[in-house]
Amino acid sequence: MLQVDIDPRADGTVVTPRGRLTMVSAKSFRETVTAEITRGQGDIVVVDLSQTEFVDSSGLGALVACLKTARQAGGDLRLAAPSEQVTMVLGLTNLDRVLRPRPSVDEAFRD
Repeated sequence: MLQVDIDPRADGTVVTPRGRLTMVSAKSFRETVTAEITRGQGDIVVVDLSQTEFVDSSGLGALVACLKTARQAGGDLRLAAPSEQVTMVLGLTNLDRVLRPRPSVDEAFRD
């Protein structure tokens, strides 16, 4: 089961999914992130993937949908600290070019 931690900050919000972002959890994850995007119109949302063990195609779809929602709201969604497995999946699908993961949360906010 995926647990999602929310950390509001002055420069945006950090969302940390803990566990596996899969078909089972993708919808609730997307709804949680969308709610944060709506609350902070135009803010940056950083998804800290350091605690995410695995992402499947549904999880990737949720991340892309959240990116689209954030940009439509005038903000941005950035990925930070993906695990080796998540980095590999992003690279194999070429989504690393769209989602552009950063090595750390701080770097994601600086970008």
